Amino acid sequence: MSARRASRADKRAEAMVELIVAVAETFFKLRAAGRRAGAVTAWGGGSWGLMRSLAQGGPQTVPQLARARPVARQRIQRLVDELAAAGLVELADNPHHRRSRLVRLTPRGAARHAEVTRRVREAAGRLAAGLQPAELEAARRVLAQLGARLGAG
Repeated sequence: MSARRASRADKRAEAMVELIVAVAETFFKLRAAGRRAGAVTAWGGGSWGLMRSLAQGGPQTVPQLARARPVARQRIQRLVDELAAAGLVELADNPHHRRSRLVRLTPRGAARHAEVTRRVREAAGRLAAGLQPAELEAARRVLAQLGARLGAG
């Protein structure tokens, strides 16, 4: 590899390191804001994300919900148990599988999802102030590409 090419690769790697650090720092701040908005449980479970998956995709099994995220099935089960105890989701018989029940939103869960979504949108609007839609889309696209690369590894 030529010195020039190696220098560009080093600059890309360093820029990626800085992006990783910025994403990690932002993640923790977003999680704290999510707790304040009611989107994240005290132990870090993404209650709003799980309710959003059910609102958009309908009833799903715990393994289906876990496969859609980079987390263990047991973590999703803990979140489902917590949401069920709060009356936000319920388990229903699955006509396609005797042992793997379907998780679905209750009416109370649908209302909670709508309320938290409203709060998340309000906070997102405040965060987006002064940023151009094209900048936000470029950031989303880069993060999606990185996520896909990480998922393939």
